[in-house]
Amino acid sequence: MQNSTSFFQRPWIYGLLLPITFVLGIVSGYLIWGSTPPATAIAATPATPATPPVQIKRYDVPADDDPSLGPDNAPITIIEFSDYQCSFCKKWQDEVLDRLLANYPSQVRFVYRDFPLISIHPGAAPAAEAANCAGEQDTYWPFHKALFSMKYDLTTAAYQQYAAELRLDTQAFTECLESRRYQAEVMGDYQFATNLGIRSTPTFFINGIPIVGAQPYEVFKQIIDKELAGEIP
Repeated sequence: MQNSTSFFQRPWIYGLLLPITFVLGIVSGYLIWGSTPPATAIAATPATPATPPVQIKRYDVPADDDPSLGPDNAPITIIEFSDYQCSFCKKWQDEVLDRLLANYPSQVRFVYRDFPLISIHPGAAPAAEAANCAGEQDTYWPFHKALFSMKYDLTTAAYQQYAAELRLDTQAFTECLESRRYQAEVMGDYQFATNLGIRSTPTFFINGIPIVGAQPYEVFKQIIDKELAGEIP
């Protein structure tokens, strides 16, 4: 990571971003990086013609070896730090992700990284480990969606039930769960996000540009379109 200083410790970033209407999703409601994202973005006052170009700060956030959807060479990479016990993460998953992937099939790569809010969501880290265990049987994304369906509680019995419904080798899956094989992987993502300064979920990086909260599709679309057009400094 090129910058060890947390972006939460850079007060100038807020003034830097305010003049840009399409980046309102970055700051609206989350100007102080709060815990409850807004339901919708609010229109910002456009910059006057005299306003000098604003240089957006991008952060070096690698995809690591985490699960992804979309082509590896896509011009846009969206990295989400998320939590399976977070209702706003579920909201974004349900309302935005599939729509983005459908409308930008060759332009967007989506990467999911774990950021279980351990202090308030005790089931999030085990759920993330379970998803990685399902990934051993090439079923990460179906299991991921099953977890966000919240059909069952986040318990070992629930993970085994999902595994059975997805026709996994349940014996191998259970062995993976019990061995805590992916504990270090999940906590590695968590530690990286914590060191970067992330405090809440979901948090996104679009080609390194930070977006916080379950922002609506339109916010992501505006940023993606401008990034594809080369309009973001």
